[in-house]
Amino acid sequence: MKKKSAINDLLRVMARLRSPTGCPWDREQSHMTLRRHAIEEVYELIDAIEARDDGEMAEELGDLLLQVVFHCQLARERGAFDFEKVTRHLVDKLIRRHPHVFGKTKVKDVDEVWANWEKIKKAEKHGTKHARHSALDGVPKHLPALLRAEKLVKKARKAKLVADGKKSGRKLSQAALAKELFELASFAQGRGWCAEELLAGEVKKRERQLRKIETTASTRLRTTP
Repeated sequence: MKKKSAINDLLRVMARLRSPTGCPWDREQSHMTLRRHAIEEVYELIDAIEARDDGEMAEELGDLLLQVVFHCQLARERGAFDFEKVTRHLVDKLIRRHPHVFGKTKVKDVDEVWANWEKIKKAEKHGTKHARHSALDGVPKHLPALLRAEKLVKKARKAKLVADGKKSGRKLSQAALAKELFELASFAQGRGWCAEELLAGEVKKRERQLRKIETTASTRLRTTP
């Protein structure tokens, strides 16, 4: 006897919850009201992974999948896209971005895999409203400030807009750095400041400076005979 598809059952349940005879809470939701829930579910999944709790991990993955299915149902209702389109797009993208697995491209290490991935991603977005004109593009603006700072600096270093951190003369162990970060957060809180907001503001300022440096360097290259 053929086993029923659980994903199809999930899609039907979600559609029923959103129907006129469904759940009042589910029917009130929108993409905007749900946007923070996905972040919460990811954090709960991380907790389960770090606890090495397979049962909890399976449950949290289900909760995260629910967010995907919920948004797909909302989009289907307004004629934008559905779960089939999302998964088909993902399958096609995975195949396209792994030419060393599904094509004839040869790679010697992970660095080459990532280099190819970035080239393919840039080509995919070329000519669209999501085209990446700057080496700094592609860092989500709603990332926590410290994580956003790390990703911005990583992109800036790859583009040679800032010096390589390994060549810095500053000597600081990982443990000492962690302690310093905590002390800075404590210092800010003690004065009624929000360290997260302070860093977010600084990241925005540094990003503007880096983009200006990038634009200036690009202009010089174009005008140099």
